[in-house]
Amino acid sequence: MYQVRTDLALEAREKFKEDDVEIKGVVVKEETPGKNMRVTKVIIETENGAKAMGKPRGNYITLEAPDMADSDEDYHREISVQLANILKELMPIEKEELSVLIVGLGNREVTPDALGPRVVDNMMITRHIIRKFGKYAFGLKRNHQISGIVPGVMAQTGMETLEIIKGVLDETKPDYIIAIDALAARNTKRLNRTIQITDTGISPGSGVGNHRHALNQESMGIPVIAIGIPTVVDAVTIVSDTMNNLVSAMGETSKLESIGKSISRLEEAEKHELIRELLSPHLNTMFVTPKDIDESVKRLSYTISEGINMAFFPL
Repeated sequence: MYQVRTDLALEAREKFKEDDVEIKGVVVKEETPGKNMRVTKVIIETENGAKAMGKPRGNYITLEAPDMADSDEDYHREISVQLANILKELMPIEKEELSVLIVGLGNREVTPDALGPRVVDNMMITRHIIRKFGKYAFGLKRNHQISGIVPGVMAQTGMETLEIIKGVLDETKPDYIIAIDALAARNTKRLNRTIQITDTGISPGSGVGNHRHALNQESMGIPVIAIGIPTVVDAVTIVSDTMNNLVSAMGETSKLESIGKSISRLEEAEKHELIRELLSPHLNTMFVTPKDIDESVKRLSYTISEGINMAFFPL
């Protein structure tokens, strides 16, 4: 069976919608919290829904902001505010004083994968200060202890990310983990324009087929909130989208109409298999990222870190 290559639950749900298939046990809610901004909540309630979606049960909240790729500071601040509000929905930030470990997943040396490490660089780290000067060090109503770690990747450390984080957990004993990672998308329009927040944890590298042990409540022993932004897209997806556009254009030309109809009769899975065979063996594992990814990752990492900082340390 053909599977959409994406880390976004919203895109997995859209695939079923395109096929006019209703999934029992999956609830979708949409709202528009601000101008040119949309929040979609995909709630997987049952094991059957989880199996159909190919994702664990839980809440998947997607914040879509089409202008997020621009450098408008006011717009990015609105995004940070919405991210803070979503985190408050998923965590008891306003009820308890929490100890939270921020984990920046990814490879700092590879720009599309450097989102997590750069978010940690911009975080307001407070655990060491509170432990030294007491809970009144910042004069806030609630003094959350925030710590951070960038575990790197196996090629750099020789260790699984899970092994490193478990060692840190044994010593620091946080209440929650917030893991930040770069994701893979199905739709090129969502690159650097979408944030997914979920309470189901994350499997580092799963979007590009490089599966590592999952970071979730089952493996960590504490709740894991995952935040991600898609920075890459599968090359096969780009070629497939181009083929669909070409077929539409052929339908408008009498000489090419019959060819377009022949291609359009192919099912989506057959199209992808054809494309993979044409791109094989050198390009079928290629992932593509926008040319301005270095500037985008720098800007987006600041937007995410500001949202997390706002959630725990409101002005």
